[in-house]
Amino acid sequence: MAEANKKVMLVFGTRPEAIKMCPLVIEMKQRRSLRTIVCVTGQHREMLDSVLQAFGVTPDHDLSIMDSGQTLFDITQKVMSGMRDVLAAEHPDIVLVHGDTTTTFSAAVASFYMGIPVGHVEAGLRTYNIRSPFPEEFNRQAVDIISDFSFAPTETSRENLIREGRKPETVYVTGNTGIDALRTTVRSDFTHPELSWAQDCRLVMLTAHRRENLGEPMSRFFRAIRRVVDEFKDLKVIYPVHLNPTVLQTAEKEFAGHDRIRLIPPLDVLPFHNFLAQSYLILTDSGGIQEEAPSLGKPVLVLRDTTERPEGEAAGTLKLVGTDENAVYEGFRQLVTDKVLYEAMSKASNPYGDGFASKRIADILEEKL
Repeated sequence: MAEANKKVMLVFGTRPEAIKMCPLVIEMKQRRSLRTIVCVTGQHREMLDSVLQAFGVTPDHDLSIMDSGQTLFDITQKVMSGMRDVLAAEHPDIVLVHGDTTTTFSAAVASFYMGIPVGHVEAGLRTYNIRSPFPEEFNRQAVDIISDFSFAPTETSRENLIREGRKPETVYVTGNTGIDALRTTVRSDFTHPELSWAQDCRLVMLTAHRRENLGEPMSRFFRAIRRVVDEFKDLKVIYPVHLNPTVLQTAEKEFAGHDRIRLIPPLDVLPFHNFLAQSYLILTDSGGIQEEAPSLGKPVLVLRDTTERPEGEAAGTLKLVGTDENAVYEGFRQLVTDKVLYEAMSKASNPYGDGFASKRIADILEEKL
């Protein structure tokens, strides 16, 4: 048994991070040999809080950095200075960060500056295009450089890290903790008024928020989506719109007046996962949904030119369609009309794990600390 009372601090600040870190928090708190401390930055405020509430996680520290119109400079500076004070007070034996957000990057660097080991959950994802996605590809590569423990979701991610010079004994393939979350959120008896609105049609779930897609790229693929929905009367689209006002303005402009495309506020994690589970297919520029959808048997069209999750493409669960209007139109239309393609994508195996990634990570930390 590992030495008692080793202190592990988990740091996260956005909704996607919280969805993937809360299952790990819950697992870690069950380990008597580990003392688990949770620090949130509040990079996303309302969306973060809703996930914490859904999983019953109460932070020990909250930096509350979110401000109207905040920039990457603001987030980085506030997280760095806030983490300096929290780390000085807590003296954790290791800090766990997740993925590729500015919170992740800043918290990892702050820990590195203070000589505290870093564990990177969801390590090794790569597009190898430093500006796509921006700034996430830089963030994840930088964090991997300074991490003492790398928890890779897949063998491909592990291979990326080894090829880049990480020591093999510090890299562990665990699966993705986002799949763990689905084991507790998806319910067969879930109902919602918006789902009732769509029950007589094939429901298409849409999410779009990527920084590099703001403006004309987003307008292009919104127009393509509208064209396909105009063509097929049995399609309805639900789009939980990101809180970024630029995203909302673009969506309202391109989808105005369409009675089968519904814009709704962001969904809490439990309803969101159940909306995905009851959909026909998913259109997204998100990263996490590319992992969640295969577990739910839902084909995904990725509204990006690159993906750091090539395993899904190789397995056949997702397809990159980019942001060009005609390319998105053709890809969407093909998936709607080609039953063989749809069945192949919906039944492809999930390469991202079995829902027990958090247990594996906790086991490793108990042994190694």
